[in-house]
Amino acid sequence: MTQPSIPHVDIESLAHFDEILAAGATSMAGWRVQSVDLSGRTAALLGLAPTGSLFLGCTLDEQAEAWIRGGGGLIFPAIPELPFDPYRGVLYDADELYAGLDSGYEATPDARIYAWSRQHDEKGDTSRTLAAALHDHSIADALHELPDGRPWIGVMGGHGIKRGDPTYRSAVLLGRTLARAGLTVATGGGPGAMEAANLGSSLAAYDDAALDAALGLLAAAPSFRPSIGVWAAAGMAVRRQFPGDGGVSIPTWFYGHEPPNVFASSIAKYFSNAQREDVLLGRARGGIIYLPGAAGTVQEIFQAVTPNYYGDAATQVPMILVGVQYWSVTLPVWPLLQTLASNRAMATSVQLVDTVDEAAALVSRSLHAGDR
Repeated sequence: MTQPSIPHVDIESLAHFDEILAAGATSMAGWRVQSVDLSGRTAALLGLAPTGSLFLGCTLDEQAEAWIRGGGGLIFPAIPELPFDPYRGVLYDADELYAGLDSGYEATPDARIYAWSRQHDEKGDTSRTLAAALHDHSIADALHELPDGRPWIGVMGGHGIKRGDPTYRSAVLLGRTLARAGLTVATGGGPGAMEAANLGSSLAAYDDAALDAALGLLAAAPSFRPSIGVWAAAGMAVRRQFPGDGGVSIPTWFYGHEPPNVFASSIAKYFSNAQREDVLLGRARGGIIYLPGAAGTVQEIFQAVTPNYYGDAATQVPMILVGVQYWSVTLPVWPLLQTLASNRAMATSVQLVDTVDEAAALVSRSLHAGDR
């Protein structure tokens, strides 16, 4: 006989815990409680059946902890001396990652977490591996909970494109066009083309004059070198002046030299670059647009090509390379893609164009064709 499924409940705040109690809960079955201080709720916990519950990094009195463990619940304890919460229940945003920026980038959580990861990598510390894995699992879970009503369009490209460069402006226009079409712009979260696409998404409600004003302000700090602090501060100032939905970014501390851009509204930052790449490419089912880039962008092209190559017509994800000269001659990826695509379903899903307007039009056409 099939057992009835137990409803899953995520509890990520004390207020939510109290709401569930007020609604008449008698059991913790299906509960997943993340990073909540429950030291003042021992009496309430002792009145609930703990079987099937999971507590991640919560603060519990000894009596409540014994009750939960003894009754079949699972408790993952907090890990001390970490500059991050491995059990966090929400994604990051720029305000959190860049908190304390006025004192210099080195004072921010983003910089301190990267320094921690480098220190423990060099030591070969297995506790680092566990903490990082728990963190990335929590980020993946929080990312999964984002509303999924709008198709994700991935925008990939080089981190070295400077603010003020015509290519940067083109990427901003691309991000704005995609967002205005009701699409979610998703990037790798770094500087350059990635920042520009997230910025463009955040400017979807603004006219060209506002866009040019934002670009003018950013041009005063064209690169994150030599000062991440100056670069990030300029971005934060523009973000405050022109607030908007910047889409999603999925950066990684693996590339610690690439600070996260501030314009994405939801930032899913991972320790694991491999997991981050899989998530980013896997979620961008509406299509992926590749602006000029180097090794990282090339890796993302061929990582996305593999499922297209082995897939059928129903599983294809549109892949659009922007820059005929760049992808045919400077980095001759296109000839190889053409060879791979010959006589396969992916032949129609991989395109080469010269402008971001052409790329946006192809994505829109593909999505409308899928709706028919």
